Amino acid sequence: MHIVVVHNRYASAQPSGENNVVDQEVALLRAAGHRVELFERRSDDIHTRSLPGKAAVPLLVPWHPGVRRELAARLRADRPDVVHVHNVFPLLSPSVLAACADTGVPVVATLHNYTQVCPPGTLQRDGQACTECVGRSPLPAVRHGCYRGSRLATVPLAVSLRANRRRWWSGVDRFLCISAAQRDVLVAAGMPAERLAVKHNFVPEPGRSRSGDGEHLLYLGRLAEPKGVRLLMTAWDALAADGGAGVPLMIAGTGPLESEVRAWAAGRDDVRYMGLLDQEQSRDAIARAVAVVAPSTWLEAFGLVVVEAMAAGVPAVAAGHGAFAELVEDGKTGLLHRPRDAESLAAGLRRATAEPDRNREWGEAARRRYARDFGPEVGLERLLDAYRTVMAQRTVGNLGDSR
Repeated sequence: MHIVVVHNRYASAQPSGENNVVDQEVALLRAAGHRVELFERRSDDIHTRSLPGKAAVPLLVPWHPGVRRELAARLRADRPDVVHVHNVFPLLSPSVLAACADTGVPVVATLHNYTQVCPPGTLQRDGQACTECVGRSPLPAVRHGCYRGSRLATVPLAVSLRANRRRWWSGVDRFLCISAAQRDVLVAAGMPAERLAVKHNFVPEPGRSRSGDGEHLLYLGRLAEPKGVRLLMTAWDALAADGGAGVPLMIAGTGPLESEVRAWAAGRDDVRYMGLLDQEQSRDAIARAVAVVAPSTWLEAFGLVVVEAMAAGVPAVAAGHGAFAELVEDGKTGLLHRPRDAESLAAGLRRATAEPDRNREWGEAARRRYARDFGPEVGLERLLDAYRTVMAQRTVGNLGDSR
């Protein structure tokens, strides 16, 4: 097949599971012999723009006519079989859908979060679940400054959601939800159920797996409130006051809470802050873990680090909501704790380290689940099936039109 992948890459200063997913899918498709081309923008490039250029970025978030013209010209020249859209914020915009419509190319779109129904895509505000904008006007998001705590920064996202909601729903032939939990939320919000399919992200073979019982508990991800970082610190302090977990807590990543995490970890023997790890360092840290910790307070649409741990035969201690509830089989491939409950999280961490025989069983079961549901071969077939489906639908539709 000939595929054009459309993606706005997130800033390289922050870890991005979405960037990783796109890169891994492109590599997987190419390795299988498919022709894949990228139509992308990079958020890093915003910093190199002139002051007027930077000022224009928010104005083009809802609609970028230049992108529409450029992509349409590319599609007319190359005639791909399908376009696969990932992220379009902030430099591409939903105008990419108009370019596909202009040229008659079918569209698949992976939904990595909840931006179809929530301007910042988190379904969370002030550390609590929030659905105030779901199925309604996104004005509450502006009023609360839900994107980066800024009303002004939230306006372009709210305008784009309001102006392009129907365009998304009618302009995409097939949406790929990365969990059944995400699909349920979006269907309940009014998105067309017949166009929403579940395709979990796949994870490449890590090339290493855990041997022994592990050396540490590991948090690997963005240091931000929705990821449950403050909840983890509270739970760990309670655990330390009650005798500790027996192994140190390793925290790897960067984000808005980095300075707070650094200060909290400084001078402690039971916590080590590792900063931002590269891919090889991350795989090594996972393979040496007793368990990975995923305490997100928001409804995760997937949970890449949990599946990366599965691939290495490492169980997870994760919040029992959102996608985690379908990724982690409580007491079989890991442990689920009550969401936003520090006491429950602390109990899960203690149990993960206190029962090494059971922990090994969880890790082995997690590895089997990975091989069945999240390996490269499974990911490739599900991706190709989505492409074949939309191509066939367009062929049938064109035949009907010709009659």
